[in-house]
Amino acid sequence: MSDYLVDIKHEKLSFFTPVGEVKALNDVSIQMKEGEVLGIVGESGSGKSVTAYSLMGLTADNGKIVDGEVNFNGHRVDLMTEKEIRKIRGKEISIIFQDPMTSLNPVYTIGNQIEEAVRVHGDKTKEEARQRPRELLTLVGINEPDKRLKQYPHELSGGMRQRVMIAIALACEPKLLIADEPTTALDVTIQAQILELMNDLRRKLKMGIILITHDLGVVASMCDHIAVMYAGEIVEYGTTDDIFYEPKHEYTKGLLKSIPKFQEKEYSRLVPIEGTPVDLLNPPKGCGFAPRCDSCMKICLERKPEKMIINADGTFEDMPDETEYNGKHYSRCWLQKKEQFELQDNAKGES
Repeated sequence: MSDYLVDIKHEKLSFFTPVGEVKALNDVSIQMKEGEVLGIVGESGSGKSVTAYSLMGLTADNGKIVDGEVNFNGHRVDLMTEKEIRKIRGKEISIIFQDPMTSLNPVYTIGNQIEEAVRVHGDKTKEEARQRPRELLTLVGINEPDKRLKQYPHELSGGMRQRVMIAIALACEPKLLIADEPTTALDVTIQAQILELMNDLRRKLKMGIILITHDLGVVASMCDHIAVMYAGEIVEYGTTDDIFYEPKHEYTKGLLKSIPKFQEKEYSRLVPIEGTPVDLLNPPKGCGFAPRCDSCMKICLERKPEKMIINADGTFEDMPDETEYNGKHYSRCWLQKKEQFELQDNAKGES
């Protein structure tokens, strides 16, 4: 059995469509321990949500894991039937979807919807299931819980609906909570409240969180580790400090350059990442980011880069396939290989 709560090994996932095979994930590996918070960042279509959804068996009917392993809490998810997955979905692993208004049923009260989650996935008695919704609304900081339980989704504000979604996700105290863009539709003040709430609940319940977002500001305040995804691959992985203070992949650097810097004394322009995302129906031979990269070399267009570990002293080394990823800072970029050769040549020259 794996020591990790989440242990994804070399996952490849494709969607088989009438126009061809869309290679949504290509060699994705993730390891997470209990109680950790992992942020997955990247632009739309990079594979963030698909990676997380594959842990719950929520990919569409035409989606199929074609290679690799998906392990969660001792379960080999990619080998489980739908019936088997339903036993852990909602109980051991839960999800907060992006838009609470489309996730909540408009014709049922809030109380009915939370109670249903408790009854379907939990092992509570009828009386306990009736009391649980009130406890959950109190836990997520909703005032007047008895009144809210009788209301319908349209009667609540956006922030309240998101808190209700969190309450439903926490109904059975899961070991892992997937939060898919949980603050996208909310204003900045409510965003901060929701993130603070999730952090408090994580500490109280000792659960892991996978936070999917395109907002680097969100992951900076919450995450232990960050995986940067592009074109169905993790192009850089490390601790929050690694990613923000020592970014190595050119895509990560591009994301950081596009963040407004309010502490600067003079006005400065944001630097966008030029070009368009990769067509996953016809992925390139080499690095997916190469056509948009200012530092692109010939080899970048012809061969996919291997993972390179970035050591604390700034040196680089090749990363074997079976290396444990958790806690490592690595990047998939030919520039690191080039720098490794230059460091080795300098060392030989000095000797």
